[in-house]
Amino acid sequence: MTFDIERRFTIERFEAGRIDPEQFSHKAHVYVAWLYVTTYEIDTALRKFDSALRRWTAGLGMPEKYHATITGFLVMRIAARAGEDESWPAFCEANADLIENGKALLARHYSKACLNSAEARRQFLQPDRIAA
Repeated sequence: MTFDIERRFTIERFEAGRIDPEQFSHKAHVYVAWLYVTTYEIDTALRKFDSALRRWTAGLGMPEKYHATITGFLVMRIAARAGEDESWPAFCEANADLIENGKALLARHYSKACLNSAEARRQFLQPDRIAA
């Protein structure tokens, strides 16, 4: 029950843009995305997380920080890896590559040219590399 309250509170704070950018590390991004994918069906989770992240970055006056391809890829990767009834600590332990070095994971799937493109920032692009 406590986790459900914490989950709702965190999602509500994120959607309202009440997340401190100084505290919102890569791991915090992954945690919030994990909350979405373990709360909603994947299509809803992706839509809601994406929309909230766009609003949050715009509200901070930094809309250029938003990247559609990175957001979509990581949310879908989290969804593919999240186990039913798996705790956050267990997810972190099983997915250190995603938590600790998301850039390396992205580099296995996307070229720099693709990720640095304006199109990739605006809309989700499929990986242009085959994962190693």
